[in-house]
Amino acid sequence: MTTACPVHIDLLVEAGDWESEETLEAVAEKAIAAAFATSDLSVIENTEVSLVFTDDAHIQELNKMWRQKDKPTNVLSFPGDDSEEPPFGPLLGDIIIANETVKREAVELGIPFEHHLIHLIVHGTLHLFGYDHQIDEEAEEMEAEERLILANLQIPDPYKDAPLSADK
Repeated sequence: MTTACPVHIDLLVEAGDWESEETLEAVAEKAIAAAFATSDLSVIENTEVSLVFTDDAHIQELNKMWRQKDKPTNVLSFPGDDSEEPPFGPLLGDIIIANETVKREAVELGIPFEHHLIHLIVHGTLHLFGYDHQIDEEAEEMEAEERLILANLQIPDPYKDAPLSADK
């Protein structure tokens, strides 16, 4: 599946032992383009998403500040506006991803790091469009959407054998 990414990606490698910015941008474009190609996501022209690649220490601070959870997590998403109806934009929002947690989870799940990173970018993108997993019904809907997007990228179902522990 090769689809153009419909949003501009503003990428920052803030902290952590990440690949090059070029590699991360290619992975992000692949994940976000697949989310748009598979799902019913709608944005206005010239929409931007911010991707911050950081470490566990920084994401723990953010998690504590915004979610009152004093622990690192794999991904946090912050929608750019309060709109609940499409189309969204021009600032879609921020997705922050923690290096050590993503690497650790990929090893624990026995999956390639890139597959897990793509999954988390897709997960974060869906959050920016109002998807959530706080209650079982919402979690099932969000996971089903993730499965479809990842299947279109030939990435195996991440929930099949060992579900990713949703940080509820």
